Amino acid sequence: MLAYGMNDTELPTGHGAPLRLRVERQLGYKHAEFIMQIEAVASLDGIAAGRGGFWEDVGFYDWYAGI
Repeated sequence: MLAYGMNDTELPTGHGAPLRLRVERQLGYKHAEFIMQIEAVASLDGIAAGRGGFWEDVGFYDWYAGI
């Protein structure tokens, strides 16, 4: 989910304005606060090791670190 507002107002800079990414299944420390670029791709194969992110590529944690 991409958030551009909070409490019926524009998203403040301290909360990642103008746009913040919310990743529902992950813990708070994995959320991206400031978005620099969004790129839509058909496949992750051509990006790093092709698994979706740094930690997924190196394999040091489970894909779902639930509480």
